[in-house]
Amino acid sequence: MAVSVKQIALRTIDLEARSISGLAAFIDDHFEKAVEAISACKGRIVVSGIGKSAVIAQKIVATFNSTGTPSIFMHAADAIHGDLGMVQKEDVVIIISKSGESPEIKVLVPLIRNFGNILIAMVGSMQSYLAKNAGIVLNTTVEQEACPNNLAPTTSTTAQLVMGDALAVCLMEIKGFYPEDFAKFHPGGSLGKKLYLRVSDLIIDNEKPAVKPEDTLKKVIVEMTAKRLGITAVTGPANELLGIITDGDLRRMLEKSVAIDQITAADIMTPNPKTIGPDELAVDALDLLRKHEITQLAVTTDGSYQGVLHLHDLVREGII
Repeated sequence: MAVSVKQIALRTIDLEARSISGLAAFIDDHFEKAVEAISACKGRIVVSGIGKSAVIAQKIVATFNSTGTPSIFMHAADAIHGDLGMVQKEDVVIIISKSGESPEIKVLVPLIRNFGNILIAMVGSMQSYLAKNAGIVLNTTVEQEACPNNLAPTTSTTAQLVMGDALAVCLMEIKGFYPEDFAKFHPGGSLGKKLYLRVSDLIIDNEKPAVKPEDTLKKVIVEMTAKRLGITAVTGPANELLGIITDGDLRRMLEKSVAIDQITAADIMTPNPKTIGPDELAVDALDLLRKHEITQLAVTTDGSYQGVLHLHDLVREGII
């Protein structure tokens, strides 16, 4: 019976998962030395490779750069045809290779050594030329590729990727790399906005619906209709927030048998509403909205009413 597509996929995942787990045995003194060398580097981290390893090298460079470790990619083939000039005196060089025996790698290694740079090898064969000639060796040996012919780089590149992530995360913790640091390098897209966008940025163009406690129901409805946020604040003489009135509050009031011509804002407002400060992160506002299953938050500073944050503001900015 032919092997099913599902079985092939499961076998591939199992092989790669076991290879990643096997990396734990290779987190040794050389790994610690690699982290120390990169952390102490006064230049950049130059990451090189060829073939599929070059693709992994580019991803590691991207991860390093986004987490505060300045890095550049240098293709091993291009390096020996002029790009080697990008390597500066204080740079640390990482060369990634499964076999450690590629012709380009064997040409590149002695050149790097002659420059005097620290050379870190990330290699899948500890008996290879690269492993024997590097000052620091990160072992990414795998038992077999997920490819049925044990040829196409699959498991080996996954191991390289994970080893690179292990380096990056160690460096982040050693350097004390915090979310606000991450935000500096990710200003675009929803990820960046979650890290730096604040409530004050979202409400700056919003209307500020507000009524007084003694205002009539008609005035409340007119104010809510004019400002179109589905809510109005009820404020005191010093602009202090006394409560809020939402569309829901109006509907619930109208369901009751009351003389609506005598109702004031104070009669239907919700006192002590959920509020948030203008300096709070937008993503924290979203958490608060979700937690309490509401769509608006009154924004206050020391109890003083500043405006309204609506769920739609978060949607508009791509936070959701």
